[in-house]
Amino acid sequence: MAKRSTVRAVRADSPAETTLKALDGDAAAPLALDRVIHERLRLAIVSALAVHEMLTFTELRALLDTSDGNLSVHARKLEDAGYVSCKKGFDGRIPRTEYRITAAGRRALEQYLSHMEALIRRVGG
Repeated sequence: MAKRSTVRAVRADSPAETTLKALDGDAAAPLALDRVIHERLRLAIVSALAVHEMLTFTELRALLDTSDGNLSVHARKLEDAGYVSCKKGFDGRIPRTEYRITAAGRRALEQYLSHMEALIRRVGG
C-alpha cells in the first residue's frame, strides 16, 4: 500500500518549496516543488519565455489568453523571484514592456519539470 504524501507548510511571501515524500519505496528522498512556478499562469509564462528570446506584455497576454491585471500580477511574482526580467520603455509614444526568462528562471523551470517527471514515473509504476 502506498504511503500518504506529506506537505510542509511554508510562508506565502517567499519562493516557497513544499516537501513531498515519495509515494513508494524511497520515502527518505523528498522532492522540492517550486510553488512560484507551480501556479498555472506563472508556469505558462516561464514556459513561453523559455522558447522565445523575448515576449512583450501584449504578446504574452494574447498567447496566454488572460487579462492585463492577471498577467501583470503573475509576471510581477516571477520578477520578484528573479525568474523573469522586465524592461519597460516606449515604442514611439506607445508604452512597451518586454519580458525575458533569466538564468535562474530557466534553472527553476528545468528543476520543476524534472520534479514533475519524477512524480509521473513514481505514480505510473
